[in-house]
Amino acid sequence: MTYIIIHALAPIFVIMLLGFWAGKVKMVDNQNVALLNIFVMDFALPAALFSATVQTPWRGIVAQSPLIVVLTLAMWITYGAIYFLATRVFKKSPQDAAVLTLTVALPNYAALGLPILGSVLGEGSATSLSVAVSIACGSVLMTPFCLLILEREKAQAAGENSGSTLAMLPVLMWRSVKKPIVWGPLLGVVLSALGIAMPDLLLAAIKPLGLAATAAALFLTGVILSARKLKINTAVMTSTVTKLLIQPAIAWGMVLLFGLHGSVAITTILMIALSAGFFGVVFGNRFGVQSPDAEAVLLLSSVLSILSLPLFISLTSGV
Repeated sequence: MTYIIIHALAPIFVIMLLGFWAGKVKMVDNQNVALLNIFVMDFALPAALFSATVQTPWRGIVAQSPLIVVLTLAMWITYGAIYFLATRVFKKSPQDAAVLTLTVALPNYAALGLPILGSVLGEGSATSLSVAVSIACGSVLMTPFCLLILEREKAQAAGENSGSTLAMLPVLMWRSVKKPIVWGPLLGVVLSALGIAMPDLLLAAIKPLGLAATAAALFLTGVILSARKLKINTAVMTSTVTKLLIQPAIAWGMVLLFGLHGSVAITTILMIALSAGFFGVVFGNRFGVQSPDAEAVLLLSSVLSILSLPLFISLTSGV
């Protein structure tokens, strides 16, 4: 099982390392990655998320409602707790806290979901559906929180804050929703609910973008990391422990609370037990926000998940 996990993590480290090397030797300007960021955030990832959600049958999404509920609650609880700690205890700015929080709260469904879940439950349509639902759940129900905070702080810095955050909420929500990374998967969910099938030609046309999404995002993350000096501190250690141990424990408690069992319970716990995702770091870079702690958590949790994932895989074998 450890070999399977290392095999799943290997592409992440290799592609990030290539991006890191490209930035260090100045093959890529690691101080100016705006073009690569636009490609990832406005084209590749939205295309991948739209394809995943629009091709997910609505009945399948509804059938996965227990998974959606537990994943969402586990991510929201983690988001709230880490944001509170980041702003009140570690005294971070709201932007830095938002990036760190999204990194911790949103697992790396896109890169690790299918390899890990497939190795435990077997590859098949049910496994692919669970991963697709997890990705949609994270992108539609989690990323807007981070975007709202980043948009709010951007507006305040530009002198656009004419009232309270509550008064600005409609404008901030519109700015977040109109971003491709949000409306892409949301549109896919809506079309799936309406039973509208996309033409095969359209799906074939955007498929290369979707295939490039994860690799491009990981490469971009490596380039971003090449311009930073990573430091391990209390915030990084607290966030890493929360991601790898506390958040899966929260999900496990909810599985017991809701009386879930079998493949649904295993899927729920293992999806949350995945290492930190790269969305937070990429989002922050798009808004000009640097979060060294989020970058450190991304790397550290990926490495340590080699130990934590086998633990949860073994523990869930009897669920």
